[in-house]
Amino acid sequence: MNMSLDTPNALAIDMRNVSKRYQHFALQDINLQLPKGTIMGFIGANGAGKSTTMRILMGLVRHEQGEVTVNGCPMPNQQVAAKWDIGFASEDMRLYQEASVQWHMNYMQSIFPSWDIQYAKKLVQKFDIRAEQKIKGLSHGQRVKAGLLMILARKPKLLLLDEPTTGLDPVARHEVLNELMDVLLDEDRSILFSSHNTHDIEQLSDQITFIDKGKIIGCEDKESYLEKWRRIRLTVPENAVLPPLQGIIEQRRMGKQAVITTKRFDDHVANTYQKCGAQIQAVENMTLEEIFVSEVQASRNNNAQEATS
Repeated sequence: MNMSLDTPNALAIDMRNVSKRYQHFALQDINLQLPKGTIMGFIGANGAGKSTTMRILMGLVRHEQGEVTVNGCPMPNQQVAAKWDIGFASEDMRLYQEASVQWHMNYMQSIFPSWDIQYAKKLVQKFDIRAEQKIKGLSHGQRVKAGLLMILARKPKLLLLDEPTTGLDPVARHEVLNELMDVLLDEDRSILFSSHNTHDIEQLSDQITFIDKGKIIGCEDKESYLEKWRRIRLTVPENAVLPPLQGIIEQRRMGKQAVITTKRFDDHVANTYQKCGAQIQAVENMTLEEIFVSEVQASRNNNAQEATS
């Protein structure tokens, strides 16, 4: 993309210092920018604040502080205009049980001028759904795919997907993820994909945002996470002292063995340990799930230290 991200038109989502408080939970100072034409994986444990963030973006929940802009429209004041170009799906959305898939498609077509009839027919085939079948007769996976069909065939510029693959079998998940990747062939379309399934996120996303207890604790492009994070296994002389290097998330030492988790691995890190007399036994890549767990643990440890200081 040639546009600077400081240009409002370059962003599908722009959240700045957004907060929302409930009795037992608070979304705090959320800063989230999604460039047009990208997929962002939004990862957090259940109750971390993913769904609240999504509902603020949809105008379903009114934030108390900060600014929110979606597709160039300030929220919630211009939510009606914004929603014409938003496709929203969550695991608790329901279709009419007594109506057929075809009835739902006809209904959506009557509302949205952007409805693509041929694309809808193509998705019916790809998702292995019978258009004449009633919703109550579909399996869970088929109902999820039918719901996504109603969104995708509208051709919205922004997809907000809140746990869209929950409960799907591996074949159904593969079908859904492949279709979402095809959506991004249009460079103006964007996806915010919320999940605690890091495998799906790793397969699909360009950018990754971690959220925990209502706070964003990390946000980078996927390749940066996977490139920089490493687990280092060392053999260390008994009297050797390992230096406190920047980016060290965790250090565990058991006798002569040490395991280091770092988010800033490079040749300098390896050379520094070797100069201390340590021998590097292995440098291991980390999965996105392992990175997420380490980020959460580090964030919670820091919060605990600040609370007691």
